Amino acid sequence: MNKSVIFGVLTVAGLAAGTASAATLDDVKARGKLNCGVTTGLAGFASPDANGNWEGFDVDVCRAVATAVFGDPNAVDFTPLTSATRFSALASGEVDLLSRITTWTFSRDVDLKFEFAGIAFYDGQGFLVPKELGVSSAKDLDGATVCIQTGTTTELNLADYFRTNKMEYEPVPIETNAEGQQQYLAGACDVYTTDSSALAATRATFENPDEHVVLPEIISKEPLGPLVRHGDNQWGDIVRWTLNAMITAEELGVTSANVGELAGGTDNPEINRLLGTDGNLGEQLGLSADWAKNIISSVGNYGESFARNVGSETPIGIARGLNGLWTEGGLQYSPPFR
Repeated sequence: MNKSVIFGVLTVAGLAAGTASAATLDDVKARGKLNCGVTTGLAGFASPDANGNWEGFDVDVCRAVATAVFGDPNAVDFTPLTSATRFSALASGEVDLLSRITTWTFSRDVDLKFEFAGIAFYDGQGFLVPKELGVSSAKDLDGATVCIQTGTTTELNLADYFRTNKMEYEPVPIETNAEGQQQYLAGACDVYTTDSSALAATRATFENPDEHVVLPEIISKEPLGPLVRHGDNQWGDIVRWTLNAMITAEELGVTSANVGELAGGTDNPEINRLLGTDGNLGEQLGLSADWAKNIISSVGNYGESFARNVGSETPIGIARGLNGLWTEGGLQYSPPFR
């Protein structure tokens, strides 16, 4: 067999690893549940409560997709995944989507044969340090030991930042956020670096959070959102428009409290299309006419989910910032429902 044939076989095999057959919706319906990959545990985003029920902002995205398909936010099984296992779990079909735990990059979109269905959370990498370290800027971290999750964009960003600023550091490799928190609190590293939202969530769980500070520098762009396999456009559309439905609902003032009333019909054509009282958008997705109404009724709109799980009134205390609506100075912007 010549080299060109070998190359062709390997290329086809590589493509197959990251692509989906055009039947994910049928598979999910036949199974009776959505399989959703989430992080191994991060307060406010994805973690089990005392009864083992998963909750958080990322979990809400999974529940919203399950509601779109089944009308039931509980028709979902959660699979906690590390940075090392998330891509193989998605490529193999172990999970039907990953929720937010992955940064949208060129290579993950193109080379790994995955498809990002949108940006659920605009984030950026930061640094968490003990106040007693006496550091006020990331540029004061020359020679620091840094807890860092391996196999992540965080690891690459850290190397770039220190090299650009002509600083040295000693990496302390970790696999999960829980391990990073443990190592950091034990003094195994001076600094913990990851997405700033994760740092805020982690700090909120400390016994004495005021003894720790997130430094002001944000050193990267980390657009986080639901990820599916290439090759099944219908499934990608369902996940994409589920997220868009939550964003659009907030923009239009449709909430879990008033969606029942608004579903009776309004003078706003886009609300009517969104809630299925006008047009056939649900049918075009292969879903029921009230798929978006069910999402908002069960999970809430984007702002409700944000506020409930990670917003300024929660212990995590994240301001909307870039995750505010475009009408309020943020970046959250959905294409129109028409």
